Amino acid sequence: MIWVDIVALLALAQLVVFSVLVGRARARYAVAAPATSGHPVFERYFRVQMNTIETLLVFLPALWIAAKYWAPHYMALVGGVYLIGRLIYLKDYVREPKSRSLGFALSILPALALLLAALAGALRALLRG
Repeated sequence: MIWVDIVALLALAQLVVFSVLVGRARARYAVAAPATSGHPVFERYFRVQMNTIETLLVFLPALWIAAKYWAPHYMALVGGVYLIGRLIYLKDYVREPKSRSLGFALSILPALALLLAALAGALRALLRG
């Protein structure tokens, strides 16, 4: 489970980095708190951060539960794809929001796969008694 723990911690660290980027963009583009709109580039950084929070709500519990029922190192690999997807999403979304599809797919699909694996594992355990 150590790899699962490392992936989970990296996902949280990634969110912290994204939050710092939002703070920097807030300063760079003079968007005073608590405003969440203003300069378009600030808004892109902000949306990346918020979308990452939204995705983490599914990703982290699904990662932990899936690793309970399936080989943890494989679940960690799926989680690694999520982390890479989030980086691609950040880069592409900030550059041009319409180009975010690859990064989005590489983060939402692993999260959904982990969710389905967790559900399948729990149901399998339930049926086996």
